[in-house]
Amino acid sequence: MIAAPVDKQVLRKLVPLNALNPEHFSELIGKVKTDTVTKGRYAFKKGDQDKASVYIIEGVVELLNEAGDVLKQIKAGEDDAIHPLAPLQPRQLSARVVEDATFARVDSDLLDLMLTWDQTGSYDVVELDDESEDESGDWMTKLLQTKAFHRIPPANLQTMFMTMEAVSYKNGDAVIKQGEEGDYFYIISSGKCQVVRETPNKPEGVPLATLNEGDSFGEEALISDSKRNATIRMATDGTLMRLSKEDFNTLLKEPLMKTVSFEQAKEMVAKGAQLLDVRLPNEFEKWNIKGSINLPLYFLRNKIDTLEESRQYIVACDTGRRSSSAGYILSERGFDAYILEGGLQQAMPQA
Repeated sequence: MIAAPVDKQVLRKLVPLNALNPEHFSELIGKVKTDTVTKGRYAFKKGDQDKASVYIIEGVVELLNEAGDVLKQIKAGEDDAIHPLAPLQPRQLSARVVEDATFARVDSDLLDLMLTWDQTGSYDVVELDDESEDESGDWMTKLLQTKAFHRIPPANLQTMFMTMEAVSYKNGDAVIKQGEEGDYFYIISSGKCQVVRETPNKPEGVPLATLNEGDSFGEEALISDSKRNATIRMATDGTLMRLSKEDFNTLLKEPLMKTVSFEQAKEMVAKGAQLLDVRLPNEFEKWNIKGSINLPLYFLRNKIDTLEESRQYIVACDTGRRSSSAGYILSERGFDAYILEGGLQQAMPQA
């Protein structure tokens, strides 16, 4: 039975919907489905693969294992109800209604994309009127001096330089626009770019950073397969080198992105590797792998100096999307980073 729309304030308290920016939250709640399930019936059953985050908004539900044992009872409005019910896919538990209940169902893939979009692309802020610039070499030399490119096979680099297309822009031109699909990876050959983030209060954009010759941008939307999370405009006339998404994935992403299975991860941890959970704190507190540490994706760039460069890191999130972005950031900074294949949903026993 289809239920009436749920109050926005109720949805705003749900984890991790409460971490979305206002624009994405408004977009997401327009796609939330609600339904009422009567006493004795099931919101979902063990083995279902519905790709939805299900929240109880009204009523009471109990979670059952395969033998029919009641493991937990959850009542709408209580602390447990702000989290999705038995979130692993396929479902590890069944959810049986004790009192007539209303549920909100959110597309998990869409939610994960929006979380990734919100939490990536946080550029280091610099003074926008700073005219200082590294004149020690051209853009290609500067690029090759970065740690990440030391790990790219020489043949890949050669192919990349041969494949890249030079595009000229005028001062003020928008190279990429917030909200668009990712299509190219860019390197500044000459000139400067300004990074701005549009917000509901400042649709013209809040300045975040300036990028100079040799700096690159645009990779995060390609890695996470999500939309652009900022607009980048030319601050001067200039020329950019661009690489298509397909070539970026083949030549740069694949050599830097190493994945490991859960069994391999356990072996690595036993030998000293650290499991790094990049989900939000509320998600981490609800369920996590023992021994893992929480460093949310949106904090990663600011806190990266707290990590040990000599240590291996296995990066994890619920699905693998946010951890892919985090793994690339770590690899780009020279860390020996691995991504947990399939994410925690494939690895974790049901909590």
